[in-house]
Amino acid sequence: MSIKSIKARQIFDSRGNPTVEVDLFTGKGMFRSAVPSGASTGIHEAVELRDGDPKAYHGKGVSKAIKNITDTLAPALIKEKLDLKDQTAVDNFLCKLDGTKNKGNLGANAILAISMAVCKAGAAEKHDMGPQGVPLYQHLADISGNNTVIMPVPSFNVINGGSHAGNKLAMQEFMIMPTGASNFKEAMRMGSETYHHLKSVIKAKYGQDACNVGDEGGFAPNIDGAKEGLDLLVEAIEKAGYTGKIEIGMDSAASEFCKEGKYDLDFKNKESVDPTKWLTSDELAECYKEFVANYPVVFIEDPFDQDDWDAFVKFTADAPFQIVGDDLLVTNPERVQKGIDLKSCNALLLKVNQIGTVTESIKACKMAQAAGWGVLVSHRSGETEDTFIADLVVGLCCGQIKTGAPCRSERLAKYNQLLRIEEELGANAKFAGKKFRRPLS
Repeated sequence: MSIKSIKARQIFDSRGNPTVEVDLFTGKGMFRSAVPSGASTGIHEAVELRDGDPKAYHGKGVSKAIKNITDTLAPALIKEKLDLKDQTAVDNFLCKLDGTKNKGNLGANAILAISMAVCKAGAAEKHDMGPQGVPLYQHLADISGNNTVIMPVPSFNVINGGSHAGNKLAMQEFMIMPTGASNFKEAMRMGSETYHHLKSVIKAKYGQDACNVGDEGGFAPNIDGAKEGLDLLVEAIEKAGYTGKIEIGMDSAASEFCKEGKYDLDFKNKESVDPTKWLTSDELAECYKEFVANYPVVFIEDPFDQDDWDAFVKFTADAPFQIVGDDLLVTNPERVQKGIDLKSCNALLLKVNQIGTVTESIKACKMAQAAGWGVLVSHRSGETEDTFIADLVVGLCCGQIKTGAPCRSERLAKYNQLLRIEEELGANAKFAGKKFRRPLS
């Protein structure tokens, strides 16, 4: 079954900014995808094409990307009549049309919208599996070479800082992971209950105003440092009755507060201009080690700047916990290979819009898994109601996903889809639990 037509439009993400949506039509019906957008984006990410017109949407319009789909990508893809079940062939064709390494010609947002829609259509095209094809997660397992699927541990971003919140907190995310749950449904209960206990703790200590939420649904109290945030989490976990069953993850997003090769934990303060008060990578590493020693922290994401390879390598050398590369690796197979060669971290943050196609995302994931790394599937801070990454994390057997707090519908859309998948799998549902780093081992 070939593509009949492709319709592209501008919609809005969870921050109220324009983004790209595509409707792809085949004889099986319509398959829709929408592209997310990050706030703390790495400089090595594929190009998210924006219009740049300051008089419209503050320069963030996507009419150029829409036009590239309508005038270039869609007509060429329809004419080519590729097998929609062959994701690699389709994605390679789209990348060839763009002709650049970073998708800067036609836009990674334009290419990804089609890539995800094709993946959904490809799942429906598997006629030998029944008139409705196969579930998307099963199709993703098939094209990634997996003969099983695994339900992930959710990592809920419950305290927001960095570029995601207006407080003083430098580090971007503080997450809770219900690794002690027996299944995904129980993990959701544990996360939800702890989230509401955290709200009560924050309200009691800082007042009702401190219960406002950031971009990803986490609370954004005006706390000064990471320890204060970690103390809040430990108290909430204890009040919920899940001590030992819920562990903690952190996303420093350190590129955001890196200045002149040092790290300014007061970077939101315009008066913080004295380099002698900023931390070296070694001093920052000591802070992290103290967090891990005193709190149930099981992973730290982007502990250093996106080009501070030496600091990553040194920190990873003796780390028994998970060190996740996000801005460092940007889901780019070339940078992932460099990370593997240098042993710069031990886990990949998988964001499909950082690289721009489903195929390249799967390649990066498989490379990381083959190296013995963990793979953490992730949303972006500017999200849509598209639930693609919920099926992706199950089909790729990553074992862990972060897609915000148990709050805000664009975040819950992914968690709710995972609940549906677990229900559909029934007795065949395997939950990663404590093995979230290497669920296939």
